[in-house]
Amino acid sequence: MNPEARKWYEASAAQGDLYAMIQLGRSEKDLCTFSNDCPPDQKKPIEWLNQAKNIAMPKAIQGDAEAMYILYELTLDDAWLEKAAMAGNALAQYWMGVGYQQGEGFFLPWKRGEVVAKWFKASAEGGYPKSMMEYAAILFESGDVEGFRHWNEQAALVGYADTVYGYGSDIAHEPDTYGFPLDIIKGYALVYLLSELDGGGGMQVNVEYKLPLIAAKMTPEQIIEAKEFAKKWKSTHPPLSFFPDKLSR
Repeated sequence: MNPEARKWYEASAAQGDLYAMIQLGRSEKDLCTFSNDCPPDQKKPIEWLNQAKNIAMPKAIQGDAEAMYILYELTLDDAWLEKAAMAGNALAQYWMGVGYQQGEGFFLPWKRGEVVAKWFKASAEGGYPKSMMEYAAILFESGDVEGFRHWNEQAALVGYADTVYGYGSDIAHEPDTYGFPLDIIKGYALVYLLSELDGGGGMQVNVEYKLPLIAAKMTPEQIIEAKEFAKKWKSTHPPLSFFPDKLSR
């Protein structure tokens, strides 16, 4: 934890952000401890964790699903994760699905898949794009290609960068794998939009590979139209993101 990072985490924590408090509480390696010049009023990690717990507990008791998830992060008690998922927290539902997918819990062989699908579906409906893609994959494996296409589009609509790339490629038919209707203007636009990430997530390599393939099937006028489409999309949709976890696991 360097001083610049601490400054911003503390600014966020001062406004009540529990995730920032947890990050401060998990900062076992603070640079000032090595140089022995920590400010005398700087809170210790355990103090930040206790503060987060003291704020989250009353909220969780009152039924706040996110506070329940926070308590799971603070305690690593799976009971809180399940309570948060049952209360509708999409991130908790995602991790429930991941856990059961990886073999946690005891189920009859044919029941495990049903439970995994249930949690990913609930999380997807709650707006979490990683669950949208997990559920889409389950639907595709079961032969529901239309359902797969639906959740791909939904994940792209909320700005999930990985899916924006895949969805753009699919609707431009580069390649036509899942039967999306051809929309080469929109497809080019979405892949082109990813170039603004400036290489983030390794996406620029994909963009530089895919755009020429799509462009080869377009007229210069269509490419200009697609770039205008990209500008409009950017102004009317959430920003692109890889949706990294707020807290490492």
